[in-house]
Order: sequence, then structure tokens, then C-alpha cells
Amino acid sequence: MVEDFDRFYLREFPAMVALACAVSGSRLAAEDLAQEALTRAYRNWPKISGYDKPGAWLRRVTINLSLSSRRRLASETRARLRLGREPSLSEPPEPHQEVWEAVRRLPGKQRAAVALHYLEDLPVVSVADAIGCSESTAKVHLHRGRTALAAILEESE
Repeated sequence: MVEDFDRFYLREFPAMVALACAVSGSRLAAEDLAQEALTRAYRNWPKISGYDKPGAWLRRVTINLSLSSRRRLASETRARLRLGREPSLSEPPEPHQEVWEAVRRLPGKQRAAVALHYLEDLPVVSVADAIGCSESTAKVHLHRGRTALAAILEESE
């Protein structure tokens, strides 16, 4: 049975906002990123709804959009600093801010794997589906991410 898009949207939107926030590093952009990913799903819903795991497709799109957003923001920030202007928006503090700041310092795939595994409580096989890699590669991303996080958090103490 094909799932109704409205139900899919309502179930997935909060998780995609959290994932986009964790991967992009921006709480301000997270809702827009999640909305864009879901808009792309809506446009192709007849095809995507037939997938075994449409949620994995959505997570992959959300991760890709979030990584692109992060690169774009970094580029804009460097340009503003070269021009002698300070970045204009600051984000409000969040719970566990130190941990998520450390996560944001990880490379993209590690950041995505950690966010999916710990934020959404996904098993490794689902993490692999979402980031588009094998299960063993997802395990490597998680292991390297955890190792790097431990070093970053230890360094900050």
C-alpha cells in the first residue's frame, strides 16, 4: 500500500528539521532545508512512494541539502570577513550546545552518520541507506566520528 504524502510529511518533518540542524549547523536554516527536501519528495511522490524506504531517500536529500548549505554559509562568511564585515546572524543557545558544536566540526559524512544514529536513533543499516553507502562504510563513519568527537570534547575540557 502506498502511503499518503500528508502522513509521510507529518511523520518525517520534525526528524528532518533535527537532522538538518545537526548536519548544517544552523538551527535557523533547518526548517527551510527540511521543507526543501520534503518539497522535492512531493514533486516526485508517485515514484518515491514506491521505494522500499522512502524515508531513507528523504534523509539522503536532507543531508545533501544540509551539507551544501553549510558549504555555502562558510563561503559567505569568508567573503564577509574579507570585506571586513561581521556575519550578521547569530543563533540562540541550544541544549547540549557543546556536543553539537563538536559534531558540527566533523566532516560531512561523519556528521551525518552521528546525527542519524544518535539524534534519530537509527540502526547502522538505516544510517547506511540514508547516506548512500554500505553498512560497513557507515560503521567506519560512525567510528571515526565518535573518535573525533571524543578528542574534540576532551580538548575543550
